Amino acid sequence: MPPDPRSARPGPLYEGRSSASPLVVTLLLEPGAQERFDRLRAAHFPARPLPGARPERARGGGEGVFRLAAHVTLFHALPGEQVDAVSADLADAARRPAFDVAVTGLRLLGRGVAYTLDAPELTALRGGLAAAWDPWLTPQDRQRHAPHVTVQNKVDPAVARALRDRLAAEFVPHRVGARGLGLWRYLGGPWAPLAEHAFG
Repeated sequence: MPPDPRSARPGPLYEGRSSASPLVVTLLLEPGAQERFDRLRAAHFPARPLPGARPERARGGGEGVFRLAAHVTLFHALPGEQVDAVSADLADAARRPAFDVAVTGLRLLGRGVAYTLDAPELTALRGGLAAAWDPWLTPQDRQRHAPHVTVQNKVDPAVARALRDRLAAEFVPHRVGARGLGLWRYLGGPWAPLAEHAFG
């Protein structure tokens, strides 16, 4: 069974992959919330994506590589050769109290569905990191950040709309705890966990 993303610890790089492979930064959620989002993703993410879509599942295995579970991406592609600087900055940013994130509703992604998130603390935290890493940001990471947890993707738009409507009908706004920051290496599909920085 592949490692769980919420239990990231410093680990080995995937053999044969360059240390320059991009870095991903995520917000780590409290275990109860992570498990609920994982269950939704497992139930609604297609086992076989649409033709031409890139699957998110690991192609092969390898120690320290996992199939993606539910996650909150803060930065999609930081330069892999800056891993030490990025990790040090995340450690500094995590020296703050833990905080709650509001789960505010459902968002249609075209071919998928996500839960939308909001927290002033998260906006400020990501803004500070984005300013520090400005020379390294890709166009995607320069866009306005809209935090979310994707529970379905790579399906027909009608299927996504139906799920969005069904989940929205029973949705009640609530709050979940954010517990830290995760650092990963993107390996062209699978991710390898590099470090976890707990708040506080």
